[in-house]
Amino acid sequence: MNKSRYEIGLEKLSEIDGKAGHNVIESLQDVCPELARYTIEYPFGDIYSRNGLDLKSREIATVAALTALGNCQPQLKVHINAALNVGCTPDEIKETVLQMSVYAGFPAALNGMFAVKEVLVERGEL
Repeated sequence: MNKSRYEIGLEKLSEIDGKAGHNVIESLQDVCPELARYTIEYPFGDIYSRNGLDLKSREIATVAALTALGNCQPQLKVHINAALNVGCTPDEIKETVLQMSVYAGFPAALNGMFAVKEVLVERGEL
């Protein structure tokens, strides 16, 4: 019996984001459960479950994109945690954010680095 996109996505969400990911999904249940379901099915069930990149590479790309956007601090912190959960080192995450200073500018990189700092402090790694 094949697993549904939702089941695959929920497993991948748990693997990558753990409790933080489930908190995001739960926070949507009273306002827009459809967005919670779409978040599980598409990003985690369809994209993160593909074979083309490993989870570490996917999270580095996600941290870079969210840093470059510059206005996604809550999501960036979730994905910094996720990157650490799937094997990225703090130094790799810091280098990724620093790299964004070239392409997204110093304000975006500063905001990203402050998010890195918050996550590392919360995790007791700084």
